[in-house]
Amino acid sequence: MSLRNKVTLIGYTGKDVEIINFENGSMKATVSLATSDHYTNAKGEKVEETQWHNLVAFGKTAEILQKYVPKGKEIGVEGKLTYRSYDDKEGMKRYITEIKVDEILLLSSK
Repeated sequence: MSLRNKVTLIGYTGKDVEIINFENGSMKATVSLATSDHYTNAKGEKVEETQWHNLVAFGKTAEILQKYVPKGKEIGVEGKLTYRSYDDKEGMKRYITEIKVDEILLLSSK
């Protein structure tokens, strides 16, 4: 087990899973995941802070996401943090941070 690049999240999916099927028969799934943190600020007010994460999965994990994970489903995921970049239509470099999902745990529905 490597702890050098490991991410564990529990949250709710923000949209339906998007699937890309490749010519070689493999599959890629992408979905957004919302995680929330609650705290009390300096004024004594309760605050909820939501973070959005981009998830990407391949193979069997992608198939599980496609079959069992609709929008609003609570899931737990374990994977690693990945970064990539591309040039948009205007030639600007865009950066994307994703969680490459290795394991998924299906939890309750929202």
